[in-house]
Amino acid sequence: MLQEKPAHALNGWLMVVIFAVIGLAVAWYIISGNFANTAADFRGSSLTMVALLGLWPFLAEFIIFFCLKGFFVVNPNEAMVSTVFGRYGGSVKQADFYWMNPFAARRKISLKIRNFESGHMKVNDHEGNPVEIAAIVVWRVVETAEAMFNVDSYENFLRIQSEAAVRNMATSYPYDTHKEGETSLRGSTAEISEKLKQEIHQRLEKAGLEIIEARISHLAYAPEIAGAMLRRQQAGAIIAARQRIVEGAVGMVEMALDKLEEGGKVKLDDERKAAMVSNLLVVLTSDRDAQPVVNTGTLYQ
Repeated sequence: MLQEKPAHALNGWLMVVIFAVIGLAVAWYIISGNFANTAADFRGSSLTMVALLGLWPFLAEFIIFFCLKGFFVVNPNEAMVSTVFGRYGGSVKQADFYWMNPFAARRKISLKIRNFESGHMKVNDHEGNPVEIAAIVVWRVVETAEAMFNVDSYENFLRIQSEAAVRNMATSYPYDTHKEGETSLRGSTAEISEKLKQEIHQRLEKAGLEIIEARISHLAYAPEIAGAMLRRQQAGAIIAARQRIVEGAVGMVEMALDKLEEGGKVKLDDERKAAMVSNLLVVLTSDRDAQPVVNTGTLYQ
């Protein structure tokens, strides 16, 4: 596995000055007539010597123009990855104007924060119920060498591994739970998001990617069981509400009996207490308002 390292890059403005001075010096040498005088001095020499003396200024200019290929710019939140004859040469992350070996091949890679949303996937939760789930992953590149060379395409690798992590998370927990304190996909949003982030990060660590945030963006029962699950949720809500109503009604009945017997003003035997408890519970737990009934007799007549 390759590890990121800094590239050997020089300040671009400094190299511009150096190449400009060399280029102007060669041009002045040719134009000023020194080139013709030097050729005349070696007129009696061999043809090879004369050819070299005649070509070196033009060869120098060609080399200067070829070296111009080594200039490049690194923008903010961007990196430049270089390879020299098939070998990793290093990365430049600092935004500036640079020059490096013109034989080096360079590729830009973005370091900006990006997000990816998986498609709606149908999976079975921990209880075997089919659910539809999707997630949003916020990520960025932190190790340029690993992102470029350890995987074929880090964006495609991110997409596949994120969807695999979401599927694994969905099968590890139930969609909903009826016991307090248990983790579920719907009821434990913060905990599920943190675990999903950690799992995706572990899968993408070798690709040089950092997962900043991962959250479930869509969660629902599959259409074939959505109606049945909705009725189940409604029944659970009704049962919970009834339980709360009964608990409150029992407390109100106890308070009413205590208030009636307080100070000894009203004394009720067990039969009258049972009748009052029955009537109060019916009134307090009924779905409809109570209808007043005037009792002109007694319990015994």
